[in-house]
Amino acid sequence: MTFDGTWKIERNDNYDKFMEKMGVNMVKRKLAAHDNLKIFIQQTGDKFHVKESSNFRNLEIDFTLGVTFDYSLADGTEVSGSWTMEGDTLKGTFLRKDNGNQLTTTRIIQGDELIQSYSYEGVDAKRIFKKA
Repeated sequence: MTFDGTWKIERNDNYDKFMEKMGVNMVKRKLAAHDNLKIFIQQTGDKFHVKESSNFRNLEIDFTLGVTFDYSLADGTEVSGSWTMEGDTLKGTFLRKDNGNQLTTTRIIQGDELIQSYSYEGVDAKRIFKKA
């Protein structure tokens, strides 16, 4: 499928401001900016298998479109939500368990890039990945 493959972080846009708004402390923000994140995505119909590998953690998760699941962000923030497909865009809507605020994440392929966008409390950010 469109998202299938191994993707390596290429660059960030406004990621530090986004993490600051999320409440991530300065030390973790500085480390996250250089996390060397790789994402492996395999899609079979409405089921996804995702492996995340970075300097700080390795994680595997399976999810089905439209089915709510719990997830722990790299900084330890716990969220609950689900992914849906809107055209060619994979959209995740999650609620933080600590304060109930909504985090929206999208993934879209543009050219040879996977663009992962985040929106939280009026702050938007992007992480751009290239095929590894």
